[in-house]
Amino acid sequence: MKKDLLDILDLSREDIDTLIRTAENIIADPDAYAEKCRRKKLATLFYEPSTRTRLSFESAMLELGGQVVGFSDAGSSSVAKGESVADTAKTVECFADIIAMRHFKEGAPRVAAQNVSIPVINAGDGGHNHPTQTLADLLTIQREKGGFENLTVGFCGDLKFGRTVHSLIAAMSRYKGLNVVLISPEELKLPSYVKNDVLKKNDIPYVQTTDLESVIGELDILYMTRVQRERFFSEEEYLRLKDSYILTPDKLQNAKKDLAILHPLPRVNEISVAIDDDPRACYFKQVRNGKYIRMALILKLLGVD
Repeated sequence: MKKDLLDILDLSREDIDTLIRTAENIIADPDAYAEKCRRKKLATLFYEPSTRTRLSFESAMLELGGQVVGFSDAGSSSVAKGESVADTAKTVECFADIIAMRHFKEGAPRVAAQNVSIPVINAGDGGHNHPTQTLADLLTIQREKGGFENLTVGFCGDLKFGRTVHSLIAAMSRYKGLNVVLISPEELKLPSYVKNDVLKKNDIPYVQTTDLESVIGELDILYMTRVQRERFFSEEEYLRLKDSYILTPDKLQNAKKDLAILHPLPRVNEISVAIDDDPRACYFKQVRNGKYIRMALILKLLGVD
């Protein structure tokens, strides 16, 4: 396994299997891991707002017996004075054993990793990649479906800017029998480079549609996403597209009884709260699974048995 995790494809299938096994062991016996990172420090460098990802990393390190330093608002750090990502990373390396970085600019965590000797985890960089969310998604799919092969997965909503979508498609492209259904407005279609470099390159069958209800009955997994205001240059365009897809109980009438509904969160209104009690709703399970898989990742990157 590489020193850093910057892209989900940094991980082999064997790496992912190992992380999932470790996470399952943590879930089964959390007390056995309670002191594994004693005297270790995680630095959370969050240049962009986050609730789940930041708290998940912090909770993961604390439950391993480690400590957390860092910032959740770049405006309260030396970044506000113009300090570069490289210099911030070099400084933080003096205080911490591992870094988790979220940044609004694609490639920023890679810059940090190139300038420090401690492990760097990409906690989301712009619209590019979000590998630890993908690991949370994969652990959830493993626990709900028992594996990753022979699944029909629908991705719905903002497929253009949705870094979680791009990462999960890349990760699942390495498993047999994957079928992909892309559901979005024309303006928010999956980028051509993802289709060419991942789907077409790996001969993965896919269809594109603007109509969720016409395909929902085929799906084993429905991965909902919000339309992200922060990725739009035009407020008018965001307002026009933000309610393109709203999942309600009536739209699930033709869905499979064992459909797994995932969402990286935060939710705005694209999934009705009336679905929260449906046994097919897995998005809050994803949040909990995210803590366990990040615990497993921290252990592996720090070389802790």
